[in-house]
Amino acid sequence: MRRGWFLPVTATLGFAFLYAPIISLVVFSFNESRLVTVWSGFSTKWYGELFADPQMLGAAWLSAQVAFVSATIALVLGTLCAVALVRFKRFRGRTVLAGTVSAPLVMPDVITGLALLLLFVAMEATLGWPAGRGLVTIIIAHSTFCMAYVTVVVQSRLTDLDLSLEEAAMDLGATPVRVFFDITLPIIAPALVSGWLLAFTLSLDDLVIASFVSGPGSSTLPMVIFSKVRLGVSPDVNALATIIIGIVALGVFAATLLQLRSRPKKARS
Repeated sequence: MRRGWFLPVTATLGFAFLYAPIISLVVFSFNESRLVTVWSGFSTKWYGELFADPQMLGAAWLSAQVAFVSATIALVLGTLCAVALVRFKRFRGRTVLAGTVSAPLVMPDVITGLALLLLFVAMEATLGWPAGRGLVTIIIAHSTFCMAYVTVVVQSRLTDLDLSLEEAAMDLGATPVRVFFDITLPIIAPALVSGWLLAFTLSLDDLVIASFVSGPGSSTLPMVIFSKVRLGVSPDVNALATIIIGIVALGVFAATLLQLRSRPKKARS
């Protein structure tokens, strides 16, 4: 009997610990008062102030640009690294490549950000590029550490890929390039999408590395939110968080519907 009560109670407490703060954040985003802990009435004025705040909107647009470009670059480079590590078992520098790709996964963000900052400063002093820190340096930094996550995701899918499919295509006269684009790429497409979404999320969420490699006029959304929270939580931050939660919830809901519709009818029943 004790065992029957233990798991439900533990699960309930765990989910309450995770989601109660999020629910509280959403509720107080509709609070009329500026104090985020005192409820004084229902209002949507903070959403209006959020969309009238040029700093917040500019930071959100910059973060979206950085995340999109960084995730795309990381997807291309990470896929190439995964193919090299899985398909070419022996080549000069393989151990170095594997270690280099894995390093950002275990390296503290502070160390990564500081190392990239020193690299950009040295490059500017010797090559004259990049001229200062801004959008370009943030994209390079985010692409660097996001590439490691994409490589791990794509590499795991390539490892489980049935090589007989590619061998059959080559026996029928297909070139290795056509085999990759017509056979391999469609099969690993879910891993590519997962890797891109993971890289996009990591880039959008990053604060530490972006703080090192950014400059004046290139503050990302997490940096702006952190600067606001340091002076006290503002209701417009709650409104922004609620919008992000809503977008994520809609994405998860849409993905679940597509997954359910793609299942065979027998599996549903």
